[in-house]
Amino acid sequence: MNGYGGSGGGLYGTGERRGLREQAREYALLPLRIFLGVTFVYAGIDKLTDSAFLSATGPGSIGELMNAVRDSSAIPALVDLALKSPEGFGYAIAIGELLVGLGTLVGLWARLAALGGALISLSLWLTVSWQSTPYYYGNDLPYLMAWLPLVLAGASMFSADAFLASRRRRTL
Repeated sequence: MNGYGGSGGGLYGTGERRGLREQAREYALLPLRIFLGVTFVYAGIDKLTDSAFLSATGPGSIGELMNAVRDSSAIPALVDLALKSPEGFGYAIAIGELLVGLGTLVGLWARLAALGGALISLSLWLTVSWQSTPYYYGNDLPYLMAWLPLVLAGASMFSADAFLASRRRRTL
C-alpha cells in the first residue's frame, strides 16, 4: 500500500512498503478534522438561521446571553465589547464558525482555519463557559484543546493544502 489506497512505489516514491502504524499516523488527525469541521459548519449555519440568536434582546438572543455571562466571565471587557453591537458580534461568530469549519473540512489554509477555531473557542471559554464548575463541565475548553493539534500539524491528508503542495512540487 502506498498510503493512497494502491500498491507500488510508496507514498514518497521510495519503493519501500510502509506498515500499518505509519499509515495510521498519517491519518490520525483526519477524524478530528472532520468532527471539528462539521461541528463548526453546523454551529455557524445554526446561528445564521436562528433569528432569535441574532437579536440584541429577547429569549435565546446573543445579547441576552452576553448580558447573562458578563459578570461571571474571565474578561468582562470582552463581553462589554460584544454588547456594543450584539447583532454584529453574533454575525461575526457565526460567519467565523462557518469559514473555520469549511476551511477545516476542505483543508484550505488548514493551520489558519484551526487557529481561527482555537481563537473562537478561547473567546467563548473566557466569556460564556468560564463560570462552569468544575472547569471540565464547560464545553469550550475541550474544543480549544482539540484545535491545537491541527494548528500545529495542519491537514496533510485529503486537503486542498496537500494538493496545492503536491502541485507546487511537480512544477519545480
